[in-house]
Amino acid sequence: MKETKYKEIHNHLKGQIQQGNYQIGDYLPSENELCVRFSITRTTARKALDELAKESFIERQHGKGSRVKERRQSLGLLNVKGFSEAVGEDIKTLFLRKPAAGKWDSEIMLPVNDSDLNSICLYFERIRFVGNEPVMLEKNWFSGQVLPDFLCSEFIEGSFFKTLSKKYFIEIIGSSQELRAELACGKNAGLLKVKTGTPLLHISVKFSTSNSKLNIYSELYCVTSVYPVGNSYFI
Repeated sequence: MKETKYKEIHNHLKGQIQQGNYQIGDYLPSENELCVRFSITRTTARKALDELAKESFIERQHGKGSRVKERRQSLGLLNVKGFSEAVGEDIKTLFLRKPAAGKWDSEIMLPVNDSDLNSICLYFERIRFVGNEPVMLEKNWFSGQVLPDFLCSEFIEGSFFKTLSKKYFIEIIGSSQELRAELACGKNAGLLKVKTGTPLLHISVKFSTSNSKLNIYSELYCVTSVYPVGNSYFI
C-alpha cells in the first residue's frame, strides 16, 4: 500500500469535513464506496478512515460506518471550543485591535520560538462579553508567514480557530499553559470594568498547530467572579 495514496484520500475527506460538506452526525462513504470512487483497495480506504478517527474527525461505528463527530481535542487543562458554544448565545465580541502587523511583545509569557521571532508578527486584541458584562480580555500573537491574505479576511463565524481550520486547513493539536492570579490594575481594569485590585485569572497559552510553522501565543485576562473558567477554552 502506498502511503501517498491513503494520505491523498485522508486529506480529501478531511478537507470535505473542514469545509462543511459533511456535517456533525453525517456518515462518510463506506470503505466499499471509497474503493469504487477512488479506484483503491479496501486496505487503503480503511487506513485513510483510521487516520481520520485518530485525529478525532470521525468515529468508526461497527456495522454503521464512519460518522463525523464533534471535535473535543484535549489541550491539557483547556479544550478548544467555540465561544458561543462554551457560554451560550448571549455573547458579544469587541475588537480593540483587528488583526494587523505587530511586534513580538514582552507581554508574551511563554517562550517564543526563534523561527517566529525572525518572521512577521500578526496581532489582534479583543474583549469577550456575556450579555453586557466583559468576561475576558484576549491578546494573540502569531507568525503570518503561512497565512496568505489573512489580514484581508473576516473571521468565519467570528472564530479564529474556525478560520484556521476552514480556510487554511490548519488544526490546533496541542498547547502549553500557565495560570496565575493577578490583581486588576490600570488599562486592564478599565477594559474589563472592574475595580482596581479585583482578582483576575491570567492564562498564558502557546498553541501548536498541524502546520509546524504556525504557533499561536495568547494572553488571557479573565473575570471569574460570575463566570468561572471550566475545562473549555474558546478563541
